Amino acid sequence: MVIVDSTVWVDFLAGRVNAQTAWLKREIPEQPIGLIDLILCEVLQGVRTDAQFRRVRSDLMEFDVFDSGGVALAVASAENYRNLRARGFTIRKTIDCLIATFCIEEGHALLHHDRDFDPFEEHLGLRVIHAQPLRA
Repeated sequence: MVIVDSTVWVDFLAGRVNAQTAWLKREIPEQPIGLIDLILCEVLQGVRTDAQFRRVRSDLMEFDVFDSGGVALAVASAENYRNLRARGFTIRKTIDCLIATFCIEEGHALLHHDRDFDPFEEHLGLRVIHAQPLRA
């Protein structure tokens, strides 16, 4: 399963073309794609109109949406944050710790466009989809 981060969904839904959105467009029919409830929340928070909200919610609910994990995920995320902080990396957003830890714990790969996930990949084993840059 590939979990798609809100950084990619926002660009994808806005019609922006970059390596990650091109990968997502190409792989939707080929790969199992999912998201977690926290990503769903982040994406829907940015929707401006009620009609868009209903459409985006409906579109995203076509994919597997996982519950993020409650207390166990919170504790594991805090441990990962502390581990990375001890190595000199400060993750800017708590939600990124939760998303990365969910993927690590559940064995899912992550498609993202956010540098805060890089230390999770380098030091904690987060599997990341590395979309190829678009050719000019």
